[in-house]
Amino acid sequence: MYYVIETTGNGIFPNIYSTVTVAYTGMLTDGTVFDQSTSAGISFPLTNVIQGWQEGIPLFSEGGTGKLLIPSALGYGNRSVGNIPENSVLIFDVELIDVN
Repeated sequence: MYYVIETTGNGIFPNIYSTVTVAYTGMLTDGTVFDQSTSAGISFPLTNVIQGWQEGIPLFSEGGTGKLLIPSALGYGNRSVGNIPENSVLIFDVELIDVN
């Protein structure tokens, strides 16, 4: 996995057991958007998401923004999910809005 921190947050980092609120756009490497939240974000426990998010979101602190480039092994692997083809690298623009 690769990541870029574009904006440093306030220093409060989530862990795997945190519930986070994240605004995001998910894209394929060709730029096709496969998922997007509202600017207010979506709240969820990190235990309920793909492994790439479980490992990547804790690299951001609350208020931080950046990108996650997630290899297929940390995403959906050899499964096709919705309009995400099997073995796809996933790119996410993320803003970590809140950590609980």
